[in-house]
Amino acid sequence: MWVFLQLARAIMFSYLPCVLTAIAVSLVTCHAQCKCPGISGLLGRDGLKGQPLLWGLLSLLGEQGKWPQGLPYSPDTELYNMLVNLKYRLSRLEGVLALTGKIREVGEKILASNGKEVDFASALESCEKAGGTLAAPRNEEENKAILGIVKQYNRYAYLGIKGGETSGQFMYIDGTPLNYTKWHPYEPNGKGTEKCVEMYADGSWNDKKCNLYRLTICEF
Repeated sequence: MWVFLQLARAIMFSYLPCVLTAIAVSLVTCHAQCKCPGISGLLGRDGLKGQPLLWGLLSLLGEQGKWPQGLPYSPDTELYNMLVNLKYRLSRLEGVLALTGKIREVGEKILASNGKEVDFASALESCEKAGGTLAAPRNEEENKAILGIVKQYNRYAYLGIKGGETSGQFMYIDGTPLNYTKWHPYEPNGKGTEKCVEMYADGSWNDKKCNLYRLTICEF
């Protein structure tokens, strides 16, 4: 039970069935003496070598705990009951975090902020270390969810959007073109000198220099 209690702390608000499936697969395939440092893809951006995504989110929020170094082989029927109980407990913990305002859920995304104001590079780095990236709205619903955090802290926030090679061209951090925009009237107007994007307190966007301090909001 110790392993599952530790695992519950590490992935507090993951409720996706595929996460539980991955845990089960890992348990079945690991030898009794092997070490399984993470679950590929779902819990860490770098697979087995990466920091678990949800554990990183807890670190961003200031939670403490230890990720177990190994998972024991246990194919008996008790495993199924443990996983069902784990899913139930995690869904409750997720509800608590959402209720207290530590996280916001929108679609399949989870948004969170550490409340810190830093430059763009530092904001992106802290999100990536936590297993996510800077929040970037891809529709009106996501824009409103990010705006909710901006209003909560009453601070403008950097978005996960960067200027391209062409003046006035912007794209997501992963290099894909924008499929949604919410530019403030007459923006962007930096003419290629303002490569980052911030969100105003009304939810509109403005192109801005990347060395200013803005609120960090991550998405997972």
